[in-house]
Amino acid sequence: MSKTVIPEGYAPRLGAYETQTAIGLIKHTFELNLCRALNLKRASAPLFVDGGRGLNDDLNGVERPVKFDISETGESAEVVHSLAKWKRLALKEYGFHEGEGIYTDMNAIRRDEELDNLHSVYVDQWDWEKIITRKDRSLDYLKDTVRKIAGAVCDTSDTVAKIYPNVSVSLEREVSFVTAQELEDMYPGKTPKERENLYLKEHRTAFIIGIGDTLKSGEKHDGRAPDYDDWSLNGDLLMWDPILGCAFELSSMGIRVDADSLKEQLKKAGCEWRQGLEFHKRLLAGELPLTIGGGIGQSRLCMLLLGKAHIGEVQVSVWDSDTLKACAEAGIPLL
Repeated sequence: MSKTVIPEGYAPRLGAYETQTAIGLIKHTFELNLCRALNLKRASAPLFVDGGRGLNDDLNGVERPVKFDISETGESAEVVHSLAKWKRLALKEYGFHEGEGIYTDMNAIRRDEELDNLHSVYVDQWDWEKIITRKDRSLDYLKDTVRKIAGAVCDTSDTVAKIYPNVSVSLEREVSFVTAQELEDMYPGKTPKERENLYLKEHRTAFIIGIGDTLKSGEKHDGRAPDYDDWSLNGDLLMWDPILGCAFELSSMGIRVDADSLKEQLKKAGCEWRQGLEFHKRLLAGELPLTIGGGIGQSRLCMLLLGKAHIGEVQVSVWDSDTLKACAEAGIPLL
Protein backbone atom coordinates (compact mmCIF):
# COMPACT_ATOMS: atom_id res chain seq x y z
CA MET A 1 0.00 0.00 0.00
CA SER A 2 1.46 3.33 -1.09
CA LYS A 3 2.13 6.07 1.46
CA THR A 4 2.26 8.94 -1.03
CA VAL A 5 1.91 12.40 0.48
CA ILE A 6 0.73 15.35 -1.62
CA PRO A 7 2.14 18.67 -0.32
CA GLU A 8 -0.49 21.37 -0.11
CA GLY A 9 -0.35 23.73 -3.08
CA TYR A 10 2.40 21.76 -4.82
CA ALA A 11 2.92 22.27 -8.54
CA PRO A 12 5.94 21.18 -10.62
CA ARG A 13 8.25 24.08 -11.42
CA LEU A 14 9.67 22.48 -14.57
CA GLY A 15 7.97 20.75 -17.47
CA ALA A 16 8.90 17.27 -18.64
CA TYR A 17 11.52 18.40 -21.18
CA GLU A 18 13.16 20.89 -18.81
CA THR A 19 13.17 18.27 -16.06
CA GLN A 20 15.03 15.77 -18.24
CA THR A 21 17.60 18.41 -19.21
CA ALA A 22 18.04 19.46 -15.59
CA ILE A 23 18.55 15.84 -14.50
CA GLY A 24 21.40 15.56 -16.99
CA LEU A 25 22.96 18.77 -15.65
CA ILE A 26 22.76 17.59 -12.03
CA LYS A 27 24.27 14.18 -12.71
CA HIS A 28 27.14 15.53 -14.78
CA THR A 29 27.90 18.38 -12.36
CA PHE A 30 27.72 16.29 -9.21
CA GLU A 31 29.97 13.57 -10.60
CA LEU A 32 32.67 16.16 -11.32
CA ASN A 33 32.28 17.71 -7.87
CA LEU A 34 32.36 14.35 -6.10
CA CYS A 35 35.43 13.13 -7.99
CA ARG A 36 37.34 16.31 -7.18
CA ALA A 37 36.36 16.17 -3.52
CA LEU A 38 37.25 12.50 -2.91
CA ASN A 39 39.80 11.70 -5.66
CA LEU A 40 37.62 9.15 -7.44
CA LYS A 41 37.68 7.62 -10.92
CA ARG A 42 34.70 6.15 -12.72
CA ALA A 43 34.42 2.37 -12.94
CA SER A 44 31.93 0.12 -14.71
CA ALA A 45 29.66 -1.76 -12.35
CA PRO A 46 27.76 -5.05 -12.49
CA LEU A 47 23.98 -5.22 -12.63
CA PHE A 48 24.10 -8.70 -11.08
CA VAL A 49 26.60 -10.85 -9.19
CA ASP A 50 27.18 -14.52 -8.43
CA GLY A 51 24.81 -15.32 -5.60
CA GLY A 52 27.23 -17.67 -3.85
CA ARG A 53 30.24 -15.41 -3.33
CA GLY A 54 28.82 -13.20 -0.58
CA LEU A 55 29.15 -10.06 -2.71
CA ASN A 56 25.54 -8.88 -2.69
CA ASP A 57 24.38 -6.45 -0.04
CA ASP A 58 21.57 -7.97 2.03
CA LEU A 59 20.54 -4.56 3.44
CA ASN A 60 18.49 -5.32 6.57
CA GLY A 61 18.73 -9.06 6.04
CA VAL A 62 15.10 -9.56 5.05
CA GLU A 63 14.94 -8.10 1.54
CA ARG A 64 14.75 -10.68 -1.23
CA PRO A 65 17.13 -10.24 -4.16
CA VAL A 66 15.86 -10.80 -7.68
CA LYS A 67 17.41 -14.09 -8.80
CA PHE A 68 17.66 -15.78 -12.17
CA ASP A 69 19.50 -18.75 -13.66
CA ILE A 70 21.97 -18.49 -16.51
CA SER A 71 21.42 -21.29 -19.01
CA GLU A 72 24.97 -21.26 -20.39
CA THR A 73 26.69 -21.66 -17.01
CA GLY A 74 24.01 -23.42 -15.01
CA GLU A 75 24.66 -20.95 -12.18
CA SER A 76 22.31 -18.55 -10.37
CA ALA A 77 22.84 -14.79 -10.32
CA GLU A 78 21.36 -12.03 -8.16
CA VAL A 79 20.51 -8.47 -9.18
CA VAL A 80 22.52 -6.28 -6.82
CA HIS A 81 20.95 -4.42 -3.91
CA SER A 82 24.07 -2.25 -3.74
CA LEU A 83 27.76 -2.62 -4.52
CA ALA A 84 29.06 -2.19 -0.98
CA LYS A 85 31.25 -5.30 -1.07
CA TRP A 86 31.90 -5.56 -4.80
CA LYS A 87 33.65 -2.16 -4.83
CA ARG A 88 36.12 -3.18 -2.15
CA LEU A 89 37.06 -6.28 -4.10
CA ALA A 90 37.33 -4.20 -7.29
CA LEU A 91 39.77 -1.75 -5.68
CA LYS A 92 42.00 -4.69 -4.80
CA GLU A 93 41.83 -6.33 -8.20
CA TYR A 94 42.20 -3.07 -10.16
CA GLY A 95 45.40 -2.18 -8.29
CA PHE A 96 44.28 1.06 -6.65
CA HIS A 97 46.35 2.61 -3.86
CA GLU A 98 45.76 4.50 -0.60
CA GLY A 99 43.90 7.75 -1.15
CA GLU A 100 42.44 6.58 -4.48
CA GLY A 101 38.92 5.42 -5.14
CA ILE A 102 36.18 4.64 -7.63
CA TYR A 103 32.57 5.62 -8.22
CA THR A 104 30.00 3.75 -10.28
CA ASP A 105 26.51 4.15 -11.67
CA MET A 106 24.66 1.53 -9.65
CA ASN A 107 21.20 0.35 -10.71
CA ALA A 108 19.25 -2.05 -8.56
CA ILE A 109 15.85 -3.64 -8.04
CA ARG A 110 14.51 -3.75 -4.50
CA ARG A 111 11.35 -5.78 -4.84
CA ASP A 112 10.38 -5.48 -1.14
CA GLU A 113 10.70 -1.67 -0.94
CA GLU A 114 7.74 0.13 0.60
CA LEU A 115 6.56 2.70 -1.94
CA ASP A 116 6.19 6.35 -0.98
CA ASN A 117 7.42 9.78 -2.12
CA LEU A 118 11.08 8.81 -1.56
CA HIS A 119 11.14 5.06 -2.20
CA SER A 120 10.87 3.10 -5.43
CA VAL A 121 11.41 -0.49 -6.54
CA TYR A 122 14.06 0.94 -8.88
CA VAL A 123 17.20 2.30 -7.21
CA ASP A 124 19.89 4.38 -8.90
CA GLN A 125 22.83 5.74 -6.99
CA TRP A 126 26.46 6.72 -7.17
CA ASP A 127 28.22 3.89 -5.36
CA TRP A 128 31.73 4.98 -4.35
CA GLU A 129 34.64 3.44 -2.47
CA LYS A 130 38.09 4.71 -1.48
CA ILE A 131 41.19 3.04 0.00
CA ILE A 132 42.28 4.44 3.38
CA THR A 133 45.06 3.80 5.89
CA ARG A 134 44.72 2.20 9.30
CA LYS A 135 44.95 5.62 11.01
CA ASP A 136 42.11 6.89 8.80
CA ARG A 137 39.70 4.49 10.52
CA SER A 138 38.46 7.29 12.79
CA LEU A 139 35.46 9.52 13.35
CA ASP A 140 37.53 12.56 12.32
CA TYR A 141 38.24 11.06 8.91
CA LEU A 142 34.60 10.02 8.51
CA LYS A 143 33.38 13.52 9.38
CA ASP A 144 35.84 15.16 6.99
CA THR A 145 34.59 12.93 4.17
CA VAL A 146 30.96 13.71 5.00
CA ARG A 147 31.69 17.46 4.86
CA LYS A 148 33.26 17.04 1.41
CA ILE A 149 30.19 15.20 0.11
CA ALA A 150 27.83 17.79 1.57
CA GLY A 151 29.95 20.48 -0.08
CA ALA A 152 29.70 18.71 -3.44
CA VAL A 153 25.91 18.60 -3.08
CA CYS A 154 25.72 22.32 -2.25
CA ASP A 155 28.09 23.25 -5.10
CA THR A 156 25.86 21.31 -7.49
CA SER A 157 22.79 23.08 -6.11
CA ASP A 158 24.44 26.45 -6.75
CA THR A 159 25.08 25.48 -10.39
CA VAL A 160 21.47 24.38 -10.87
CA ALA A 161 20.15 27.59 -9.30
CA LYS A 162 22.06 29.71 -11.81
CA ILE A 163 20.45 27.94 -14.77
CA TYR A 164 17.03 27.24 -13.22
CA PRO A 165 16.45 30.06 -10.70
CA ASN A 166 12.78 29.14 -10.31
CA VAL A 167 13.72 25.79 -8.70
CA SER A 168 16.40 27.10 -6.37
CA VAL A 169 16.46 25.37 -2.99
CA SER A 170 18.22 26.58 0.13
CA LEU A 171 20.63 23.98 1.54
CA GLU A 172 22.73 24.17 4.69
CA ARG A 173 26.43 23.58 4.02
CA GLU A 174 27.44 23.09 7.64
CA VAL A 175 26.91 19.51 8.77
CA SER A 176 25.64 18.83 12.28
CA PHE A 177 26.92 15.50 13.61
CA VAL A 178 24.85 13.49 16.08
CA THR A 179 24.88 9.83 17.11
CA ALA A 180 21.86 7.58 16.87
CA GLN A 181 22.05 7.11 20.64
CA GLU A 182 22.07 10.88 21.23
CA LEU A 183 18.94 11.18 19.09
CA GLU A 184 17.20 8.50 21.14
CA ASP A 185 18.21 10.30 24.34
CA MET A 186 17.02 13.67 22.98
CA TYR A 187 13.64 12.44 21.77
CA PRO A 188 12.50 9.56 24.00
CA GLY A 189 9.31 7.89 22.92
CA LYS A 190 9.72 8.95 19.30
CA THR A 191 10.34 6.66 16.33
CA PRO A 192 13.67 6.92 14.48
CA LYS A 193 12.02 8.81 11.60
CA GLU A 194 10.32 11.20 14.00
CA ARG A 195 13.70 11.87 15.66
CA GLU A 196 15.27 12.60 12.29
CA ASN A 197 12.50 15.03 11.36
CA LEU A 198 12.73 16.88 14.67
CA TYR A 199 16.51 17.18 14.48
CA LEU A 200 16.67 18.13 10.79
CA LYS A 201 13.95 20.74 11.15
CA GLU A 202 16.39 22.60 13.38
CA HIS A 203 19.77 21.72 11.87
CA ARG A 204 18.87 21.31 8.16
CA THR A 205 21.93 19.19 7.28
CA ALA A 206 23.00 16.38 9.60
CA PHE A 207 24.93 13.14 9.72
CA ILE A 208 23.61 10.47 12.07
CA ILE A 209 26.49 8.32 13.34
CA GLY A 210 26.17 4.68 14.37
CA ILE A 211 23.60 2.87 12.19
CA GLY A 212 23.08 -0.86 12.64
CA ASP A 213 23.98 -1.51 16.26
CA THR A 214 21.48 -1.85 19.10
CA LEU A 215 20.66 1.25 21.15
CA LYS A 216 20.06 1.42 24.91
CA SER A 217 16.35 0.87 24.29
CA GLY A 218 17.12 -2.49 22.70
CA GLU A 219 16.02 -1.18 19.31
CA LYS A 220 18.06 -0.09 16.27
CA HIS A 221 17.87 3.34 14.68
CA ASP A 222 17.91 1.51 11.35
CA GLY A 223 19.11 -1.80 10.02
CA ARG A 224 22.50 -2.21 8.37
CA ALA A 225 24.14 -5.40 7.15
CA PRO A 226 26.94 -6.60 9.46
CA ASP A 227 29.56 -7.25 6.81
CA TYR A 228 30.41 -3.95 5.15
CA ASP A 229 30.02 -0.85 7.39
CA ASP A 230 31.67 -0.68 10.79
CA TRP A 231 28.62 0.21 12.87
CA SER A 232 30.66 2.57 15.08
CA LEU A 233 32.10 4.43 12.09
CA ASN A 234 29.17 4.83 9.72
CA GLY A 235 26.01 6.86 9.30
CA ASP A 236 23.41 8.57 7.12
CA LEU A 237 23.64 12.02 5.54
CA LEU A 238 20.33 13.87 5.60
CA MET A 239 19.15 17.29 4.46
CA TRP A 240 15.88 19.10 5.13
CA ASP A 241 13.41 18.92 2.24
CA PRO A 242 11.28 22.09 2.22
CA ILE A 243 8.80 20.61 -0.28
CA LEU A 244 7.86 17.55 1.78
CA GLY A 245 8.76 19.17 5.11
CA CYS A 246 10.81 16.24 6.34
CA ALA A 247 14.31 14.85 6.76
CA PHE A 248 15.61 13.67 3.40
CA GLU A 249 18.25 10.91 3.35
CA LEU A 250 20.76 11.42 0.54
CA SER A 251 23.50 9.00 1.46
CA SER A 252 24.31 5.95 3.53
CA MET A 253 28.05 5.55 4.06
CA GLY A 254 30.81 4.58 6.40
CA ILE A 255 34.27 3.27 7.10
CA ARG A 256 34.16 -0.42 6.25
CA VAL A 257 34.71 -3.33 8.58
CA ASP A 258 38.18 -4.68 9.24
CA ALA A 259 38.73 -8.27 10.31
CA ASP A 260 38.01 -7.60 14.00
CA SER A 261 34.83 -5.58 13.51
CA LEU A 262 33.59 -8.06 10.88
CA LYS A 263 33.85 -10.96 13.30
CA GLU A 264 32.22 -8.95 16.09
CA GLN A 265 29.30 -7.80 13.97
CA LEU A 266 28.69 -11.18 12.38
CA LYS A 267 28.45 -12.62 15.89
CA LYS A 268 25.98 -9.92 16.99
CA ALA A 269 23.86 -10.56 13.90
CA GLY A 270 23.98 -14.33 14.25
CA CYS A 271 25.65 -14.60 10.85
CA GLU A 272 28.98 -16.17 11.74
CA TRP A 273 28.46 -18.73 8.96
CA ARG A 274 29.27 -15.97 6.45
CA GLN A 275 32.93 -16.24 7.43
CA GLY A 276 33.06 -19.18 5.02
CA LEU A 277 32.02 -17.11 1.97
CA GLU A 278 34.70 -16.06 -0.51
CA PHE A 279 34.52 -12.31 0.15
CA HIS A 280 34.56 -12.74 3.91
CA LYS A 281 37.43 -15.23 3.88
CA ARG A 282 39.55 -12.80 1.85
CA LEU A 283 38.73 -9.93 4.20
CA LEU A 284 39.55 -11.98 7.31
CA ALA A 285 42.83 -13.07 5.71
CA GLY A 286 43.86 -9.44 5.24
CA GLU A 287 43.76 -9.64 1.45
CA LEU A 288 41.41 -6.68 0.93
CA PRO A 289 42.27 -3.01 1.46
CA LEU A 290 40.84 -0.89 4.26
CA THR A 291 38.20 1.36 2.71
CA ILE A 292 35.50 3.95 3.20
CA GLY A 293 32.49 4.09 0.92
CA GLY A 294 28.81 4.57 0.44
CA GLY A 295 25.94 5.26 -1.89
CA ILE A 296 24.43 8.60 -2.92
CA GLY A 297 20.96 8.50 -4.44
CA GLN A 298 20.87 9.87 -7.98
CA SER A 299 17.10 10.27 -8.21
CA ARG A 300 17.06 11.46 -4.59
CA LEU A 301 19.54 14.24 -5.39
CA CYS A 302 17.65 15.28 -8.53
CA MET A 303 14.39 15.29 -6.61
CA LEU A 304 15.81 17.50 -3.85
CA LEU A 305 17.60 20.00 -6.08
CA LEU A 306 14.66 20.36 -8.49
CA GLY A 307 12.06 20.80 -5.77
CA LYS A 308 10.07 17.69 -6.74
CA ALA A 309 7.45 16.12 -4.48
CA HIS A 310 7.75 12.52 -5.72
CA ILE A 311 10.71 10.44 -6.85
CA GLY A 312 8.64 9.26 -9.81
CA GLU A 313 9.00 12.76 -11.27
CA VAL A 314 12.72 12.12 -11.89
CA GLN A 315 12.88 8.37 -12.60
CA VAL A 316 10.86 5.75 -14.44
CA SER A 317 9.51 2.93 -12.29
CA VAL A 318 6.40 0.85 -11.62
CA TRP A 319 3.83 2.17 -9.15
CA ASP A 320 0.75 0.81 -7.44
CA SER A 321 -2.71 2.05 -8.40
CA ASP A 322 -3.07 4.24 -5.28
CA THR A 323 0.12 6.15 -6.13
CA LEU A 324 -0.90 6.59 -9.76
CA LYS A 325 -4.32 7.88 -8.77
CA ALA A 326 -3.07 10.25 -6.05
CA CYS A 327 -0.43 11.78 -8.32
CA ALA A 328 -2.78 12.11 -11.28
CA GLU A 329 -5.39 13.90 -9.18
CA ALA A 330 -2.72 16.24 -7.81
CA GLY A 331 -1.27 17.03 -11.23
CA ILE A 332 2.06 15.37 -10.42
CA PRO A 333 3.48 13.85 -13.64
CA LEU A 334 5.21 10.52 -13.08
CA LEU A 335 7.76 9.60 -15.73
